[in-house]
Amino acid sequence: MTDDFHPDLPPHAPLRHVPAADLDKGTAQTPGMRRLAAISHESVGSNELWMGQTHVGPAQRSGDHHHGEAETAIYVVSGKPEFVFLDATSGDEVRLQPQSGDYVFVPPFTPHREENNDPDVEAVVVIARSTQEAIVVNLPSLRG
Repeated sequence: MTDDFHPDLPPHAPLRHVPAADLDKGTAQTPGMRRLAAISHESVGSNELWMGQTHVGPAQRSGDHHHGEAETAIYVVSGKPEFVFLDATSGDEVRLQPQSGDYVFVPPFTPHREENNDPDVEAVVVIARSTQEAIVVNLPSLRG
């Protein structure tokens, strides 16, 4: 058995638990979807990471938007969300249709929207961003 105690290391900060009932509805929003902040400076004191949930109701779609300088990672929890963006070469719309358990990466400044074409089931995803601030820039269209 190894001894994991290291007296030369600084004291560790405590882990923080954020119950689902305590998610913050006061984060940046885009029409057609609902974002809830879980991990943020306000909730746990994080300095470089933002994490939360996004919900898109049945037969709903978000407005077009991007997340500025933030890289965004998305994990599909439930439902059948679609992520729509423009192909950089052709300018045509591209649709990603991940399933529950899949991941999506959204590069910085990439305009996109979330759609839920299922008429009965809400789409729920977990999102993590590389910036502490929940940057949301709402756009009139995917073309900006």
